[in-house]
Amino acid sequence: MKILGIGNAIVDVICKVDDNFITQNNLTKSTMKLFFDENEFKKLLSDLKIEKTVSGGSVANSIVGISQLGNSTGFIGKISDDKFGSKYEEGLKNENVEYFYSKKKEKLPTGTCLILVTPDSERTMCTFLGTAGKINEKDVSSDAIKKSELVFLEGYLWDEGEPRKAFDKAINNANKVAMSLSDLFCVERHKPHFLNLVKNKLDITFANEQEITSLIEAKNFDEVINFSKQLNKLVVVTRGEKGAIAINGKEVVESDIQKKLKIIDLTGAGDLFASGFLHGYINKLSTKKCLEKGTEMASKVIQQIGARL
Repeated sequence: MKILGIGNAIVDVICKVDDNFITQNNLTKSTMKLFFDENEFKKLLSDLKIEKTVSGGSVANSIVGISQLGNSTGFIGKISDDKFGSKYEEGLKNENVEYFYSKKKEKLPTGTCLILVTPDSERTMCTFLGTAGKINEKDVSSDAIKKSELVFLEGYLWDEGEPRKAFDKAINNANKVAMSLSDLFCVERHKPHFLNLVKNKLDITFANEQEITSLIEAKNFDEVINFSKQLNKLVVVTRGEKGAIAINGKEVVESDIQKKLKIIDLTGAGDLFASGFLHGYINKLSTKKCLEKGTEMASKVIQQIGARL
């Protein structure tokens, strides 16, 4: 198997809202808020018209993209034996992703992410992790990890306790490890741990400019480049309108964005960028080609609703 993803198994529920809805519910546009109270989450959802429901989760979206590009892929994520859990599993199997998890009835339901799309195409996410956030080392198959050329993890998954043990098991058994920093709030919550991972454990780090700047408390982007050069590992940063950059030791490669796109929904742009880049990487394309493939995949997904092509 080329790539195994390990992440939060989340069903995405996509709804269109206006800016007032974001303000009235004390949400911060373009970020992800975690809900710990199932009833509070259900109340938020009850007022909305659902546009689309799809198996999601950041790394799962990337893995589906990699599979669509013709690579053998697998995924590990915790679900419950409920309606959304069955829908989740079916969604992956339909995309030829091997699912290494046997669901059973859990105390908590399958995780759900409410994706609120405002008229400017920005997405604001409200996530109730449910059982996805309870992943532990027993849920992670060492065998599947060892048989993969590369394991792709998401920062969203990292948390003290059981998820951390699952993360450590994956890293300790992997041939190569890539990780996405996932979200600015996520970086700020786990800064010392993420910094240790980036410096000492990961072969490839994916981040956007905000996330990596916050992680190393950089004053400008030159500091990000200098930090990344010293690591001697691959650091891939998406920079919005400025395109994307990959730094590997002294090698610094940049790629522009695609112009004149009809942007509908930015959900999944980073996830699909990672798909394209990792497809290039495991097929031994040049760094420039990896960046271009990432940009191509991200450009496709933002011209439609949802995080899957």
